[in-house]
Amino acid sequence: MCGIAGILNREPAPCALALEKLQSALRHRGPDDTGLWFSPGGRAGLAHTRLAVLDLSPAGHQPMVEDRHVIVFNGEIYNFRALRAELEAGGVVFRTRSDTEVLLRLYQREGPAMLGRLRGMFALAIWDEREQSAFLARDAFGIKPLYYSLRGDRLAFASEVRALRCAGLASDTPDASAIQRFLESGSVAEPATLLRDVRCLPAGHHLLWKDGTVQEQAWWRPGFAPQVMSSQEAVERTRAALEDSLQSHFVSDVPVGLFLSGGIDSTLLAALARAQGHGGLESFSIGVDAARLDESDAAVRTAAQFGLRHHLLRLDAAGMAARFPDFLTHMDQPTVDGFNTFVVAGFARQHGMKVVLSGLGGDELFGGYPSFRAVPRLARLAALARLLPGSHAAGRLLEGAPLPPRLRRIGDLLRRGSGLVESWRVYRGIFPRAEARRLAARFTGCTESAIEPAEGLSVPAAEDARDQVSLLEATGYMRHQLLKDSDVMSMAHGLELRVPLVDRVLFDRIAVIPADLRLRPGKRLLLDAVPEIPDWVANAPKRGFLFPYQEWLAADWGGAFAEARAELADPRAPWYQLWCVFMLRQWLGA
Repeated sequence: MCGIAGILNREPAPCALALEKLQSALRHRGPDDTGLWFSPGGRAGLAHTRLAVLDLSPAGHQPMVEDRHVIVFNGEIYNFRALRAELEAGGVVFRTRSDTEVLLRLYQREGPAMLGRLRGMFALAIWDEREQSAFLARDAFGIKPLYYSLRGDRLAFASEVRALRCAGLASDTPDASAIQRFLESGSVAEPATLLRDVRCLPAGHHLLWKDGTVQEQAWWRPGFAPQVMSSQEAVERTRAALEDSLQSHFVSDVPVGLFLSGGIDSTLLAALARAQGHGGLESFSIGVDAARLDESDAAVRTAAQFGLRHHLLRLDAAGMAARFPDFLTHMDQPTVDGFNTFVVAGFARQHGMKVVLSGLGGDELFGGYPSFRAVPRLARLAALARLLPGSHAAGRLLEGAPLPPRLRRIGDLLRRGSGLVESWRVYRGIFPRAEARRLAARFTGCTESAIEPAEGLSVPAAEDARDQVSLLEATGYMRHQLLKDSDVMSMAHGLELRVPLVDRVLFDRIAVIPADLRLRPGKRLLLDAVPEIPDWVANAPKRGFLFPYQEWLAADWGGAFAEARAELADPRAPWYQLWCVFMLRQWLGA
């Protein structure tokens, strides 16, 4: 796990100073080693900061050069040993034990087609000195980020948006359309960023740069293809897929730990790890001063059940407030989440960990959110309401009325449409569209009419509405918020976060299970597939890995958010709207 960056010019141009600034801004991502490389022709420069996890020797240094190709790589390739053996059988001689060299040699043999053979998380760039071109790529689900700025004939890329800003390779001009979408949803939807001239390479895409031009192309998209099968077949398929994914995620030359909540997803990782012989794992959780959200007792009990060496950090409002300024300094783009990951990641790093597993992804694939039932119902009700005369006008009244945010967003739904995608966006929303547009105009200094519509969210059609919700949760909420926050806030501490439930091979194997079996309430399929999950986890109400922000903001933190509250039309606005505006103000330097 690392930080990568580069500068590509159509004509030879000095870039050493800017590249060093990029590298310095990414140093926290790779505290073990740094490297710079410059093209002999003067048209390219690559930078790397390394967190050594595989092949801890200096041989794993990057940028890595082999003949005419140079690579910088951020991530892990879990099947690299099998790929290496295949390449060796074909006569390739390796100099290192790293997955980076396997990537480079595989690319030399297969080109972009190699991406479909990789199992792992990755963002990479490969420079071809002979062709004077660069190939950039990102993993299927977008676990690892990659941002770029194209100014004239020059392309600059980095693992974080702020690195491009710090190096002067991106302007500070905000994108009003992206800001409106952030205020609506609480996250920044790729390919946009909050900066007008910075773009995120979409998940499952690759990019070719040559002579100052860019071509993007998708190499993988998720989709469900249900097959007829029995309940027992679904259970057996799920168990085998989970075991296979977890085993692959233990590929490491350093110890692997576990973020353990009191929920099903992290508990099943603990159970399967024990069954596979990975005993004595170190696990980490946080306890908070709010009984309705505190899962620490269940986590401690689970750790004892599976023989984990557990570490518990208990925090109250004062303890969290002390960590808050450091969290803000590491924020890459604003979000309504991420603080919890920042805290537990720092806790794990203090105990010497470099790699931890997380149960992120189970809710999206196995129906753990209320949205799987609520969104199709909301879409049906909205469709019926729109058949009534005056529904559009009623929606406008609802959206502008002094009502709770959920009711105002329903008014927004009546105005914008009644499809499943729009219903999901309203269900997941923070601000109604009209208020988000007003705030975006206020923060960017433009008129509301000048804000262009943001790129729409789309997912493939599915026979079962719940499958479509699953895709929306995975490619919307998880990709744009959870995965981005997990990467930035774990790497802030130089910690690699692995997500065995967000795995392309796992997804493809599970995608054939019909929704009626895969998405049974209470994640029943997971419980049947992993019966080792104890009753105190299986039967507990879902709470999620959350902090009691509402209570904290009403107490010790209240003064810090006073200016953000002044921006809101409703003085009774809920904490998540307040948090959203506060984070945006911080990012903009308001």
